[in-house]
Amino acid sequence: MPGAARMRAAVLAGPRRFEIVEVDRPAPGPGEVLVRLEGCGVCGSSLVPWQGREWFRYPFPPGAPGHEGWGRVAAVGQDVSGLAPGDRVALLSGAAFAEYDVAPVGRVVRVPDAIRGPFPAEALGCGANVFRRSGIRAGDQVALVGAGFIGLVALRLAVLSGARVVALSRRETALALARRYGAAETLATGADRGADVARATALAGGRLFDVVVEAVGNQASLDLSSELVREGGRLVVAGYHQDGPRTVNMWLWNWRGIDVVNAHERDPRVQREGILAAAGAVAEGRLDPEPLYTAFPLVGVGAAFQAMEERPEGFLKAVLTT
Repeated sequence: MPGAARMRAAVLAGPRRFEIVEVDRPAPGPGEVLVRLEGCGVCGSSLVPWQGREWFRYPFPPGAPGHEGWGRVAAVGQDVSGLAPGDRVALLSGAAFAEYDVAPVGRVVRVPDAIRGPFPAEALGCGANVFRRSGIRAGDQVALVGAGFIGLVALRLAVLSGARVVALSRRETALALARRYGAAETLATGADRGADVARATALAGGRLFDVVVEAVGNQASLDLSSELVREGGRLVVAGYHQDGPRTVNMWLWNWRGIDVVNAHERDPRVQREGILAAAGAVAEGRLDPEPLYTAFPLVGVGAAFQAMEERPEGFLKAVLTT
């Protein structure tokens, strides 16, 4: 459109290749909100499109697949109430690797004034919903297998609920953060699953766990998690398993009579509730996610994805800033 306002956006032009382009700025339609983005988290689920698979079609639309954006309201469409330009918000959208993005008002959440730093809402909401779906209660013995971003958010909320948490990870930085967030014990895992099970149960007083949260998303973590659940306990699948089918020890699951919970939420209303719960915890100072972030500028989006793939020591989650 001649004279239309412009913005910068990252375009996933092909496997492992982002380009920064200038495109028309979106305009809010009826019931929509335009947000001037301050930043966007980089989700682990976006790693596979960046790496490339035969079923993807490139280039992606400008700003995609960014879906963890936050910023300030720039304009509102017709029939939008309760939000005004300047309000700090997070949005559940799909093109937030950009300077602006638009979303329906029902997928926009006001960020509490007490929160000053980055707020990748969708990811924080996922962690809160993992905790909610886990059914963790005061006094539960909990094992967290994989101390990444979502796992650590869930761990902190579990500790606040009065549970005793043992965190397992291959990475010392992640285990140090788990201790900082209140883990009672931590365990550096190795190649011998049987030895890991024995050491973890020893840390739990010689018994298996009431609740095990699998937060890695691969076959090995699922196998280890399954063996850590007590009879009648609960296995919570929080890891995003996107690289093919899985096998499970169904005999073990049957024999122990465990409950298996898929903690991934797809209902936008439930996602919103998780974001609100996480925002409350952050605003009240009960959850501090700042140590989990590594910031990159929008033009460094490729480096952010490289870090997400390589997981250098000290890296948990990338956020892009605009």
